[in-house]
Amino acid sequence: MDIRIGIFNSPREISFETSQPATDVEAAVAAALADPAGYLKLSDDKGRIYVVPSVGLAYVEIGSEESRRVGFVA
Repeated sequence: MDIRIGIFNSPREISFETSQPATDVEAAVAAALADPAGYLKLSDDKGRIYVVPSVGLAYVEIGSEESRRVGFVA
């Protein structure tokens, strides 16, 4: 699934793909927003870990869990 994280005062967003279920990502975002001194920690499919302070989160976009189709679709 695709994840996009917007950060305050930054013109770029963090974008990556993860195999974590949408419910786990949503729970992690909710926990980060509940604690202003906390942080959001997510990992991608390549093993990289992203840590963003809660005060810097502008938005988090959680994509669909459907896999991409390969080839031509009639």
